[in-house]
Amino acid sequence: MSTQNGFAPGLEGIVAAETQLSHVDGLKGELVIAGFPLAKLAANAAFEETVFLLWHGRLPTKTELNDLKNELAALRPLPTATLNLLRAAAPAQTTPMDALRMASATLDLGSSKGDHLNTAKMIIARIATIVASYHRLRQGEELIAPDPNLSHAANFLYMLTGSPPSDARVRGLETYLNTVVDHGLNASTFAARVIIATQSDLVSAVTGAIGALKGPLHGGAPGPALDTVFEIGSADRAEAVLQAKLDAGERLMGFGHRVYKVRDPRAEVLSAAAEKMYRADGDMALYDLAKTVEETAVRLLAIHKPGRNLQTNVEFYTALLLHGLGLETDIFTPTFAIGRTAGWLAHCFEQIKYGRLIRPQSRYIGKMDNEWTPLAER
Repeated sequence: MSTQNGFAPGLEGIVAAETQLSHVDGLKGELVIAGFPLAKLAANAAFEETVFLLWHGRLPTKTELNDLKNELAALRPLPTATLNLLRAAAPAQTTPMDALRMASATLDLGSSKGDHLNTAKMIIARIATIVASYHRLRQGEELIAPDPNLSHAANFLYMLTGSPPSDARVRGLETYLNTVVDHGLNASTFAARVIIATQSDLVSAVTGAIGALKGPLHGGAPGPALDTVFEIGSADRAEAVLQAKLDAGERLMGFGHRVYKVRDPRAEVLSAAAEKMYRADGDMALYDLAKTVEETAVRLLAIHKPGRNLQTNVEFYTALLLHGLGLETDIFTPTFAIGRTAGWLAHCFEQIKYGRLIRPQSRYIGKMDNEWTPLAER
């Protein structure tokens, strides 16, 4: 959107930061993470490798990776105050994103305020523990202690279920976390950079970012994309159900994106990850049905909304992959936050080095000549 008299609504088109963390090209459908095309990084890296890459600008050595895994594992247990907060929130059925937002403010309890890197590791480790612990509390189940012998992704799945996850499921979750770890200067990332630019602290920046992610215009709701697949039920019903939705003016969830004008590259990566995971440890019939629904939806959208080029977005295969991992829909967005937190923190590190307060201008459009009326005369 072009500016008018120096004003760009929503700051659209305004370059507010330079970064080495991710490059998004919506016209070409490209996403590059710290120099790696998404497909190369997401499907191969352990999540801890991606964290190290974003924070240090290079891949870790074997020793560095093992050290980071061990450090994160040691930091997973939650402070008593955080657990008490979650225990108080569960009976009220506070939503998982609200609980995460509240609990995130306690993430640096017991940390050294001056050690940014250690605080960042503590945040990464504890965010996942918060999501898993609160989910079990809401279900009325006993908490499961973190297992220091498991990777970040494997431990999260273990804490949700109490069972060690299969290698296929761990790989599926790691691919997902890597895929969503960073995505340009989106609303939550911008919020984190604005907060840290004031010389505030990392926990405040991440808490603010979670607050931004919680908004439906940003965090979205991947669950409804899968609801449509379940509603259709069998491949022979796909065209009729989707056509009826379009005729009724309904939006097909999981299709179209504000940035990407072609197929979302994250959907491409997650589709491949979901197929691999479902084939090894899942219900391939559901995957095949989802593929049929996707192909039918894209074809019908091209007819119903010509010129819009509404393609599959990240929500469609996020829903399929996370469902295959056994996650409930209400923790889809909190699980997204587990991955994106590493990106938020990397942006904070960049902004700290930049050392400049983010202070855009506003244009006053109100009155200029109001007359004061004494209270007794109003």
